[in-house]
Amino acid sequence: MSDAPRHILVIGMGAGDPDHLTLAAVKAMRRADVFFVLGKGREKDALTRLRRDILDEHLTGPYRVVEAEDPWRDRTQQDGGRYASAVHDWRHRRADICERLIVEELAPGRCGAFLVWGDPSLYDSTLAILEDIRGRGTVEFGYEVIPGISSVSAFAARHRVTLNRVGRPVHITPGRRLAQGFPEDCDLVVMLDGHESFTHLTGRGWWIHWGAYVGTPDEILVSGPLDEVAGRISRLRAEARERHGWIMDTYLLRRGPDGADDTGAADGKDAADGANGTGGASRTGGASDADRTNP
Repeated sequence: MSDAPRHILVIGMGAGDPDHLTLAAVKAMRRADVFFVLGKGREKDALTRLRRDILDEHLTGPYRVVEAEDPWRDRTQQDGGRYASAVHDWRHRRADICERLIVEELAPGRCGAFLVWGDPSLYDSTLAILEDIRGRGTVEFGYEVIPGISSVSAFAARHRVTLNRVGRPVHITPGRRLAQGFPEDCDLVVMLDGHESFTHLTGRGWWIHWGAYVGTPDEILVSGPLDEVAGRISRLRAEARERHGWIMDTYLLRRGPDGADDTGAADGKDAADGANGTGGASRTGGASDADRTNP
């Protein structure tokens, strides 16, 4: 048996379009002996299929995938310490599963990989879970991180907007934190908003750029004054969740006469505004989302 340590690659694979993989990500994928996947249940089988689509697109030879079921997480706890406790409990059980996969499915001296939606540094738990496992001292391994195109970057590109305006900060937050307040002098990028927090911000002069399933054929994009499009976004979210069983979306909120950045590059009037299957402009091309794991 080899005394060489195991090695793990944490590969950012973009928001869903196989063309979003970087050259570094493709090279890293070709180094891996096995890919670890935590499934999200039958309603999110499309996420696993999309991972395989990405592997098929970029790997020329056979590859090995080992799947396990992602543990259940209590999503009813939304406030303060109970939310943090629920997340920590879920992460600990997730670490138990990943530890078993590394011990049982990755021989010493071999290389395993986790494919992470978007970029591993932004609202993803994989790095924290690997540090948890290393801290237990039960299995020795090294790991490296290959950055990816985040869902935020892909979303901004599809809307043809910059995230910042000249001299102004950008605040990135999960949707549940909006109700707790936010800086008034910045633009807001909101992720992981399962409760449509934007609906509580109407009447305040906000402009919204919203996108769901960004980078996939199911992509939906809407831009406009929040007061005018909030209802439409809620309706599209409900329809998409009913159709797919899940939804992942991101949006940008900014104040101004028309939500334009300082260059006027995206004043909303000709920004991407469409919904796949709803009669608007839709994304074409790409492969058949973030399985993003809330922090």
